[in-house]
Amino acid sequence: MKQYIYLLIFTIACLSATGMPGYAVPSKETSQKTKYPDRKSYIYRFVLRDKQGTPFSLERPREFLSRKSIERRRRQNLPVDSTDLPVNPDYIHMLATAGTKIIGTSRWNNSVLAVTTDTAAIAPLRRLGCVKECTMVWQSPDSIIPLSRHYNYHDTFNSWDSVKTSPYGASEKQIATLNGMALHKKGYTGQGMTIAVLDGGFRNADNIPAISRIRKAGTRDFVYPPSKNIYRETDHGTKVLSVMGTHVPHIYIGTAPAATYWLLRCEDTRTEQPVEEDYWTMAAEFADSVGVDVINSSIGYNQYDHHYGDHRYHDMNGRTTLISRSASMLAGKGIVLVCSAGNSGMGSWKKIVFPADADDIITVGALTPQLVNAPFSGIGPTQDGRVKPDVMAPGSPVSVISGRGTVAPDIGTSFASPIVCGLVACLWQAHPEMTARDIIETVRRYADNYATPDNIFGYGIPDFKSALDSLPKNRVE
Repeated sequence: MKQYIYLLIFTIACLSATGMPGYAVPSKETSQKTKYPDRKSYIYRFVLRDKQGTPFSLERPREFLSRKSIERRRRQNLPVDSTDLPVNPDYIHMLATAGTKIIGTSRWNNSVLAVTTDTAAIAPLRRLGCVKECTMVWQSPDSIIPLSRHYNYHDTFNSWDSVKTSPYGASEKQIATLNGMALHKKGYTGQGMTIAVLDGGFRNADNIPAISRIRKAGTRDFVYPPSKNIYRETDHGTKVLSVMGTHVPHIYIGTAPAATYWLLRCEDTRTEQPVEEDYWTMAAEFADSVGVDVINSSIGYNQYDHHYGDHRYHDMNGRTTLISRSASMLAGKGIVLVCSAGNSGMGSWKKIVFPADADDIITVGALTPQLVNAPFSGIGPTQDGRVKPDVMAPGSPVSVISGRGTVAPDIGTSFASPIVCGLVACLWQAHPEMTARDIIETVRRYADNYATPDNIFGYGIPDFKSALDSLPKNRVE
């Protein structure tokens, strides 16, 4: 089940109780399904046996990794290893037949995605000596709910959005809860750090002045078929980005307003199928290759359309699902992944979703204004007994900037995660000598439940001021 859901039913209940504005039931127009526009097609994941015969070499990493990516590893004493080698081009050529089209690869999982309109074309490919496994991970749906075509936005804020008494405006309370201002006051606002946002779309992030001014390294789309314009897809990613990158004094200041951002689309909002784990992995690998320092992922999975490929509780060990295996590799590449816990707390699943179970990441649950866990926030532990979530942050509600360019409250672990993510980037800016695992452990250690962690609140609410003050004074400061 898609876990960047907006929790519509819960939101309506909140409105009844609190009178918060900003939420609306989808119109009949946007909730009606239409016929899928393309031919019936299928995507298969081919897992390969090896990388023998590859023309790439660990001695020449610049052929497949950027200088920034290699430098990030060098700084943390991390090797470039065989998982970094691209998939053997000869194997890709063998799978690209007259009946198939290659649409993606994963070097970390040594796998290839191929799309076809003729399932008979797959049978001979299964028997190739280089193929270890072959699994169908997507089929085109019969019908879809079309995305709204209303792209209108406000290019100015309302006069009542300005908070003259606070430079942070609407975002003050959510940053103050984690003592994040202490980082900003010392000049650590994310400068020199690169953050990748893995999401489903970034509606109007190119037009809304407050969002368009955010430093962007670029965009990529890993979904098949790709969007004509990721800035015309869902605004979920726009909201996530706003929590970190916005800098409009007295209106809204994000947690890392001076950072640089990659906007990576890897969530297909039209269907919910296992291939989205491949898209996520491809986006994470791209982020690694271009030298990203921190990733925010406000996406998670546990159930799929027609229950094909559903996950079970016993899969929740950070190693079984493809998406969690990929996520568990990131710290070993020198990247900190900050991931939403998921919004399943009130449903039958209850638990965190995948890849929130991954090793060596920061999984973030959602807090209410009373600083207790929001009832929808997914809980732990993992199947192998690790504490989850790792930390908590405001999530019910969070002030965001929507795809309409307005400051509004929204709820979900999706928006708790970027509060932490931006501050992680600022802390790392202050201490660039630290490794990804050092940063992860520091954030946990300076949370208020560290001595007695549990599987609802995790290690608690992180205190970034205490984390900063506890570390050796940075020579750059």
